[in-house]
Amino acid sequence: MAAINPKRVILAAGGTGGHVIPADALAGALLARGLDLALLTDRRGEVFGGALGQIKVYPLRAGGIAGRGLRSKAKAILDLGFGILQARKLLDELRPAVAVGFGGYASIPGATAAIWRGVPTVIHEQNAVLGRANRRIAPKAACIATSFADVAFIPDGAKVALVGMPVRAAIAELGKSPAPAISPDGPIEVLILGGSQGATVLSQVIPAALKALPEGLKARLRVSQQARPADIAQARAAYEGSGIDVELRSFFDDVPERLARAHLAIARSGASTVAEFTAAGRAAILVPYPHAIDDHQTANAQAVADVGGAWLMPQDVFTPDALRARLEDLFAQPRAIEAAAACARAAGRADAAERLADIVVGLLPVKSQEPQS
Repeated sequence: MAAINPKRVILAAGGTGGHVIPADALAGALLARGLDLALLTDRRGEVFGGALGQIKVYPLRAGGIAGRGLRSKAKAILDLGFGILQARKLLDELRPAVAVGFGGYASIPGATAAIWRGVPTVIHEQNAVLGRANRRIAPKAACIATSFADVAFIPDGAKVALVGMPVRAAIAELGKSPAPAISPDGPIEVLILGGSQGATVLSQVIPAALKALPEGLKARLRVSQQARPADIAQARAAYEGSGIDVELRSFFDDVPERLARAHLAIARSGASTVAEFTAAGRAAILVPYPHAIDDHQTANAQAVADVGGAWLMPQDVFTPDALRARLEDLFAQPRAIEAAAACARAAGRADAAERLADIVVGLLPVKSQEPQS
């Protein structure tokens, strides 16, 4: 390969939010340091906003392997092979100094080609379990940057750095102040997030649980609930006659504002969700998606619960009666919610993007690390 471009960094990320959000946050941090970036992803990632919208995007062929039939797996393997060949050709043109992989099958071609070309490669793991795509890259990675202190399946001898999970700037800003306190007889703000296919159970259980609370508590509730479009009508019907002040939407474009007001959140425990709750410093009830690969959502939720920042409710015990009892107990002792919020805030890492950027810059040729004017 020709001489490298000492200021060029390639990012390799899947097209889903859990991979795109940290990639976008790192892109913003690296652009601010005057570096030249490119993104290698699959065809889902041809259009981006934010910092990723400011850089060149190269779609590659890629396909997921887990959970597929034999024919689909064979096609996915072929797609990955072609994607790696595409990525190797691109790297000859781009000549990056460093590569960063964010997991997801779409990151495999770019990260694999970078390692084969001898490009120092960092991988960022969002969950408390090393993802299957990242496991393929980890043994040869220059550094594994993690979001949690303890991550399963880290290979022996790997260089590991705890940086946290990069979040949106507006979310990180919330963590600069303590969470709002629940005043005696004042409103109680509850934020419920979950618009993906696996979140239907939230729309089934939560309205029934809230409706069963004592009348005095229901009158104080201010509920913002995100639900799948297919579930909204059923959830709305479940709230009818409850007297609860509830706003139901399939998508909230103002999550930072709603999280700023929230006393308590209820959600699945994907990496981005957990990172935003801890960075903002908000107490949460976390209900892991039981079919997540390697049960990584349970590991994420357990990590936050272990430091006192959340309450974990496995889906098999997440019933209207169990949730009602948990909420009634928590609302009766608001100081417990405030203490959990403080623990979540202490565990959060609002500067995760800058920490990750420091690792990347540390791998660049020395002259390119000089501060930009």
